[in-house]
Amino acid sequence: MEETKKKMEERLYELLKAKGLTISVAESCTGGMICSRLVDVPGVSEVFKEGYVTYSNKAKKRTLDVSKSTLKKQGAVSSQTAKEMALGAAMASDSDIAVSVTGNAGPSAEEGKPVGLVYIGIYCKGKVKAYEFSFEGERRDIREQAAEEALRICCEAAEKLKS
Repeated sequence: MEETKKKMEERLYELLKAKGLTISVAESCTGGMICSRLVDVPGVSEVFKEGYVTYSNKAKKRTLDVSKSTLKKQGAVSSQTAKEMALGAAMASDSDIAVSVTGNAGPSAEEGKPVGLVYIGIYCKGKVKAYEFSFEGERRDIREQAAEEALRICCEAAEKLKS
């Protein structure tokens, strides 16, 4: 399993380097796991600009410019928050690609936000999308699945971009 994880971040690094692209990361429920995996790759400083762990709503607003209205109306665990986090990370760091993760890793469900509900946002050269996932397992399992999926989405986005 560890080898599979290693390969995903290495693949992303190679794609970004080959295409001359940069990336930034905005994490909430994954708490730095994506950044940690990226910095395990030798040479990643050539493409990895910045990482933000914005666990609180206050940090999401202050650091990533997530709107107060979005957080109040839709909550931190929402598609719109994921999009705004990705956009905010890209704008703050001037990156070509930015990925964000926000979700409920547990242990308890919140109203309308079951354990395992995760949104991953991706900013790619001016376009922003968000994806919804329902992961299963313990808290750490959910966080690891979200980090893996975020890296996969970044690889997919980088593959589509021209050099």
